Amino acid sequence: MYKKNLILTGVLLACAQTAVAGTDVFFIPLTQSAAVAQLPNHVNELNSPWQVPAGVSYQNLTSLHEIEADPSQSTVRVPGLGDGASMTDMSAFDPTGRYIFLPHETQYGAGLTRYDRTTDKATNLFKGDMGGANGDWTNDFGALDPATWTPKNTLLLGEEWSGQGRLFEVANPMADVENGEAVIVTELESVPNVSHEGLRFNHAGTALYFVDEDRSGSIYKFVPKMKGDYSKGQSFVLKVENYSGSASAQAGAYPNHNPAERTGMASWVAITDTNGVALTTADPFNNFTRGGRLAADELGGTPYRRPEDVEVGYLKNGHEVLYFTATEELAAYSVEELGHGKAMVRLFADESTLKNVGHAATTGQINSPDNLAQDALGNIYMVEDWPNGDNVGGDIWFLRDTDGDGVAESVDHFLSLQVKGAENTGMIFNPANPTEFIINVQHPESTLNEAEGMGDATWLLDITNVIAPPCAADSDDEHEHGHGYGHNHGHHDDKHRSVKTCTHSDDTNFIHKLVKAAK
Repeated sequence: MYKKNLILTGVLLACAQTAVAGTDVFFIPLTQSAAVAQLPNHVNELNSPWQVPAGVSYQNLTSLHEIEADPSQSTVRVPGLGDGASMTDMSAFDPTGRYIFLPHETQYGAGLTRYDRTTDKATNLFKGDMGGANGDWTNDFGALDPATWTPKNTLLLGEEWSGQGRLFEVANPMADVENGEAVIVTELESVPNVSHEGLRFNHAGTALYFVDEDRSGSIYKFVPKMKGDYSKGQSFVLKVENYSGSASAQAGAYPNHNPAERTGMASWVAITDTNGVALTTADPFNNFTRGGRLAADELGGTPYRRPEDVEVGYLKNGHEVLYFTATEELAAYSVEELGHGKAMVRLFADESTLKNVGHAATTGQINSPDNLAQDALGNIYMVEDWPNGDNVGGDIWFLRDTDGDGVAESVDHFLSLQVKGAENTGMIFNPANPTEFIINVQHPESTLNEAEGMGDATWLLDITNVIAPPCAADSDDEHEHGHGYGHNHGHHDDKHRSVKTCTHSDDTNFIHKLVKAAK
């Protein structure tokens, strides 16, 4: 029997985005995906993991190699798992921006590391006993993937492809473990068991969105019975009216998905009552069957093909919106909350969306969109799961939605990874300094070399000095907007436009707007 409240020894409010999406592209987009360096520990991996737009800076914060070289630091390395021995995954900041929480997506023996930016020190808060290797998850964790800071200053962690699909709350993520303070980790038994990937609260802190990272995965919402108490509440699954297929179908065969039948008006259908009691025959809290998936299928929850990360923002009309990626559909969706249990689902962006509109074209293609990030102005960034191939790295895209309707007008090429065997993950903006964001370089081949390999690493990037792009403005745009970047109003005849350098302060000072929005 799983121990519901683990005490692990020895080993403010959440800063939700409140801006309205979105802005024009503020950087000069890339024109191709990066070539991958073919050797682990290549100079690219050690010094410059990405191709970046002009003016974007970056620095390494910590790495598996640095942590293991210092006896005073600790993290997770599970024996026998090769380049999956550490798997630093999706990140969470505390509200001050000083501490970064790094879950580990290892098959078993997973845990949580807290990195202190002030002292440059990583501390392992807890890790499982590796019993999961033999099927015993009583005191073990598998594939801890999503992490999110809660409105009551706790931390949520979920199991994805390994473990039992449980969601956990770390009650005291700032615990002084070095002086013997216990870390309290509790399974949230009122949240359905699924392959957890994305976790985000709404702006009021009264609902938690999550997804089931499955080839027939649904979109969920958990509403605590009492605000701040996640031990009991009501769960819902999203059901789109247009969808008439099987809820258990592996929706949208890769790569040719059909979003038409899974967009449009939708409802949030109750899986449980307000006390968390199941309304389905299937037990949504079954630790052995990913019970939330079976319950969602029973209620006709609409399936998406591997929904992964989520973000919550606002549309221009003031309505709250949930964004999520569908990795094997090469797509991102938006879910506009309409109130009274109703929602509107739209295709936010996919490979058919125009790229780098108003700027030089890119040959890069969207491949396996996974993580999402959001800046203080409400702009959404889409992070690819895996390199496009052995020779071409994974990309990060800026989803340009200037009219804030939940449908991107352009997908702009932002970053491209050039590290062998690695993927970008855990991109998140610093809540205390909105020009900064971090990205983890996960499972690079250098993890295999314990003696010298850099291994999984966390990098800090900053856009303070980013170079603004030239303006693509015709006479009508210039008359109406001044010199704004990329005002295309849905037109794509850029070869007829005059190209000018952005000089109007109201349009070019993206960083000023970003900082102001974060205050």
